[in-house]
Amino acid sequence: MDITIREAQQSVDRWIRTTGVRYFNELTNLGILMEEVGELSRLMVRKYGEQSFKESENNPDMEDEMADVLWVLLCLANQTGVDLTDALQKNFQKKTSRDRTRHQDNEKLKPR
Repeated sequence: MDITIREAQQSVDRWIRTTGVRYFNELTNLGILMEEVGELSRLMVRKYGEQSFKESENNPDMEDEMADVLWVLLCLANQTGVDLTDALQKNFQKKTSRDRTRHQDNEKLKPR
């Protein structure tokens, strides 16, 4: 099932209002977002970085961790009236205009 960002925002809102009862307040959701990003960070540091997994960390699921981050971000967008579809389109325009040649001209990014 393919889902657009707008549909995802609507689905999360519907779920919150029926199954979740209500949204946590914005500040609580910001804290939850930081927790979820931390969990994703821990997993990535162990998988792609130099740290090893602990014995208690069995079968970490990167997809699930990323989905948790996205879920809370969608909640925050809904709570603050941000249409993430529009926001992402505007962000692409900003980056394209601002960074048209910036990365291509960056010596640090050129193949070695």
